[in-house]
Amino acid sequence: MSTERLYYVDPYLQSFQASLVRTTDDRSTIYLDRSAFYPTSGGQAADVGWINGIPVVDVRDEGEWIAHQLEQPLGEPVEVSAQLDWRRRYDNMQQHTAKHLLSFVIESLFGYPTVSVHMGAQISTIELETPQFSDEQMATAEERCSELIAAALPVNIVFEDASTAPGLRKASERTGRIRIIEIAGIDRSACGGTHVKSTAELGLVEIRRREKVRDNVRLEFVAGTRALHRARQDFRILAELSRACTVAIDDLPATVASLRQRLVDADKDRQRLALELARRQGADLFTAASPQADGIRRTLLTPGTLTEEVRATAQAFAEAGKAIALVLAAESPAVLVAAGPDSGIHAGNLLKQILAGHGGKGGGSATLAQGSLVGAAARQELQAALGF
Repeated sequence: MSTERLYYVDPYLQSFQASLVRTTDDRSTIYLDRSAFYPTSGGQAADVGWINGIPVVDVRDEGEWIAHQLEQPLGEPVEVSAQLDWRRRYDNMQQHTAKHLLSFVIESLFGYPTVSVHMGAQISTIELETPQFSDEQMATAEERCSELIAAALPVNIVFEDASTAPGLRKASERTGRIRIIEIAGIDRSACGGTHVKSTAELGLVEIRRREKVRDNVRLEFVAGTRALHRARQDFRILAELSRACTVAIDDLPATVASLRQRLVDADKDRQRLALELARRQGADLFTAASPQADGIRRTLLTPGTLTEEVRATAQAFAEAGKAIALVLAAESPAVLVAAGPDSGIHAGNLLKQILAGHGGKGGGSATLAQGSLVGAAARQELQAALGF
């Protein structure tokens, strides 16, 4: 005995009666003698719905049987009444038939076979055996799909022997009697999924984006009501951007490009001004610092991180005269030494020597060196060597 798969012959069946055959011990997973619920398979998500009013949250294919997982345990009935979430089922039907159509169109136009497929709740994907797929090819494929949708080609379910079934786009790995989805006159594919009756029910197939995946190309697409919802959302977003930018929708690309360039230019100006301010702060620190007994002015900076602005401040301090700037960043932990040419210190050699003695690394030029501190002892030795 096994579960009779009602969706095999009538994907449009929305409700049905069935007999309970068995359950798991907690009665949260049940097995019926017949079911219209499609289990997760072939890249298509499972149906959901209700059995005796209890939500069905997952449906699994267990070989001869279909397992229906319920949100809560079922009572003691022998007969059950079931209802599919038709909106989800019909959406899956549209996406699955669109996948067959799109795969056929791309292979017939360009010779690129589909090697994998996934149908998600928001977008669906096909992976093509090709290293590239151009904008022009995307547009050509969409237009050809539209032509075949407008032709309202019947989508038929037929059962044939796998060894003698002619004209399959991809040979079936199954033996014996197989189920074939036939888009009249153009495509025959072995498939156990649910499909619409006519290409006209797809309305639209839209390729949303592409990406490289190893040596292949993955296309994201939407179809049917999902494509309509996506188009409405796209227009809403465009309309909001148009109002925000006070330009027509058609002028948005040029406006956004202009705004982006202005932001890039403004960021460069900000960085330039920030460095200029940092250098001025370094010069001010030099003026405010008093020379010590050896005639060297010193400043210790302890920022959270070692930024370009902090580096500029330290360099400006050291370049102003006979001076040494030491930066000890807390979060890195990074250290920077900036030494004036008259300080008598070779920043790179000193820092490299001290850090090496503590298992750290660092170095640089005579006037600027950087590294990573490794413990309090290295910090204390460095500060002492620099006269802090």
